[in-house]
Amino acid sequence: MINPIWLKTFCTLVDIGHFTKTADVLFMTQSGVSQQVKKLEEQLATPLLIRDGKSFTLTDAGIRLHQEGRTLLQASELLEQNVKQDEPFVGQVRIATPGSVGLALYPFLLDLQKRHPALRISHTFSPNKSIERDIGLRQFDLGLMTYPSTSADVITEAVAQEALVLVTPNTIESLTWQTLQNLGYIGHPDGHQHCQALLQPNFSQFEHPSQFTEKGFSNQISLILEPVSRGLGFSVLPLHAARAFYAQERIRIHRLSSPVNETLYLCRHSHVVQSQRARYVAEQIKTLLSQSNK
Repeated sequence: MINPIWLKTFCTLVDIGHFTKTADVLFMTQSGVSQQVKKLEEQLATPLLIRDGKSFTLTDAGIRLHQEGRTLLQASELLEQNVKQDEPFVGQVRIATPGSVGLALYPFLLDLQKRHPALRISHTFSPNKSIERDIGLRQFDLGLMTYPSTSADVITEAVAQEALVLVTPNTIESLTWQTLQNLGYIGHPDGHQHCQALLQPNFSQFEHPSQFTEKGFSNQISLILEPVSRGLGFSVLPLHAARAFYAQERIRIHRLSSPVNETLYLCRHSHVVQSQRARYVAEQIKTLLSQSNK
């Protein structure tokens, strides 16, 4: 009989494609991962990997073992979930979200955990593509994305609309095209996309974000509005990110005459029976998001 621990290590390595990252996920050392794969090869008396430095490719036997082994492991995990007692307020729930909605969600999750001390919530900020991939790999129980998944392993459900807003220094009471030109733009990784989406239907003069002088850039969601608050420019962000900025008295959030929203999708693995605790947290998240955009 194949050792299930060695099999899990091998399948996780193939899914992730990297020895060091696999070791981190499984809370092992890199040498421990290598040793377990080697023991599995010895047990089966056939090579599973062709190693090339830090990278590897699968042999035919390795491909077959990964395909059938992953199915076996998932069936085993589902069986364990079904026979164990499943309580709504006990155990771990792993969640991944984009930065903007995560800023609003994280304090709420801490409140849930405080209300139910036996509930352990792990929250990770992550981009959409990584969330979709990691939900498929079952590294998270729940995720939020700003587009529906195209993966057969991931179910997405539209749960809320998140408004895009234009944010200026607090001294700016009314907006004109010339005001934006004078202020200049504070960029961020999704800035051009957000700028295009919100400004095009609201300003006839708008063609492209390059029409504005870029006065600054930050890839940290909590810091994007720091230069805005100091009068150095304007930015376009999802509402959750704008509301989460610590110095609200120094910024002004503008909702424009033609509103633009991003849809938020709650996602989970399509072949996993959700625990009661994951369902509970998912319902709490949906309730929060349905109220927070008002």
